[in-house]
Amino acid sequence: MSALLTGVVPVFAMIALGWGLKKRNFLVDEGWRAVERLTYFAFYPAFLIPAVWHADFAGGAAGPVAMATVAVALTVALLTVLAKPWLRISDPAFTSVLQGVIRWNGFVFLPVAGAIFGTPGLGVAAVAFGVLAPALNVVCVLVLARWGAGQGGGWRLALSSLLRNPIIWACGIGAALNLTGVPKPELVMAVFDLMGPGAIALGLITAGAGLSFRYAASRPLLMLTVTAIKLILLPVGMYWLTGMLGGDRMAQGIALLAGASPGAAASYVMARQMGGDAPLMAGVVALTTVVSAVTIPVLLAMFGYL
Repeated sequence: MSALLTGVVPVFAMIALGWGLKKRNFLVDEGWRAVERLTYFAFYPAFLIPAVWHADFAGGAAGPVAMATVAVALTVALLTVLAKPWLRISDPAFTSVLQGVIRWNGFVFLPVAGAIFGTPGLGVAAVAFGVLAPALNVVCVLVLARWGAGQGGGWRLALSSLLRNPIIWACGIGAALNLTGVPKPELVMAVFDLMGPGAIALGLITAGAGLSFRYAASRPLLMLTVTAIKLILLPVGMYWLTGMLGGDRMAQGIALLAGASPGAAASYVMARQMGGDAPLMAGVVALTTVVSAVTIPVLLAMFGYL
């Protein structure tokens, strides 16, 4: 119960705070975008670099988690593509469905993993995030380039966004520092320690501010199906495969959390830029965020982590 109160409830309380502030027009839209950009390009890398830098790559947990989460996500993506002829939805809507069933919100995943599993778990979670995020970005770009509305020249945008992605750079820098054994300067770590908590708080608040429920009720069967795959099938599959690959209890729990995290807010931006169904994507992100507030603690309890 203490893990639930300290690890899960505060995360969704911050998301709810962000949603409430947006509804009360606490900031104009330009202000929210500025806060989001500051968080994404400055604070979040300062949180991820030391997390990956401290990670125990030789401990046997990071490898199984990374392999299992990528393998299960890619399998679900492939099955979704194979099922496309039977879905009876438009091509842009299909791209948003695919993003909805595989992409996940690191702003939810990482703080919960840190609260439940401590510093070692946070390091493993950051490594998994650093592997899975670029892999899923590439898959979603491929799907949007093929089925997004009016796609032409989308590859340059996609490649540019991947190369400029601060999350990928932060995880790469942290891994390089870790693997080369670079010592951790006290002054640098002090700066990271100051910025890290700000990344989580601002990330969760801006995630809440970006929620939109207007589309969620218009296609209930589609929305519920995407949500069930994302929040039930994906985490159970990742948990099982991590164990099959030799991961320990902590590794399996982190994989479970990775799959159980709600849809990524960045999915909406990608859908809007590359011809996906942006309103549908916004609805999926909103619904998975709300439902995951229930499914995350339920799954953690079912598998013995609470």
